[in-house]
Amino acid sequence: MSESLLDTQIPSNTTKGLEVQEQIIALMEKHEYSMRDVFAMRLSLEEAITNAIKHGNQDDESKLVTIHARIGEHGLHIEVTDEGEGFDPDEVPDPTSGDFIHRASGRGLMLMRAYLDNVCFIEGGRKIVMERTRNSELPIVEDDDE
Repeated sequence: MSESLLDTQIPSNTTKGLEVQEQIIALMEKHEYSMRDVFAMRLSLEEAITNAIKHGNQDDESKLVTIHARIGEHGLHIEVTDEGEGFDPDEVPDPTSGDFIHRASGRGLMLMRAYLDNVCFIEGGRKIVMERTRNSELPIVEDDDE
């Protein structure tokens, strides 16, 4: 099967973001990706798109979120870009330490890094590039019983 592409722009609206997420998941299912891959990308897409809408564009529906997705035989490459001011991902607090461990939010970047083979931020943090190899073993879960 040939590569599937999706290129779209949406207003900063979480309902529209969910629609795009479901379009990408449908393309993954068309390409017969595993449930593990689908779960990883659903989680990562939801985090990336929600962060772009809420943190990047500050829920301003006049600002757009651009999503480019390439779904191929060997893996996925997805870019999510907002029109916000950007951020430094290294400045995001570790959600597993100190006072942050009890917060209900703030784990998105940590989860994306755990479930994806590659996560990078460019354009001053306004764009996230996410890649996952088909049938990736990520996340690696260690058995505490050993």
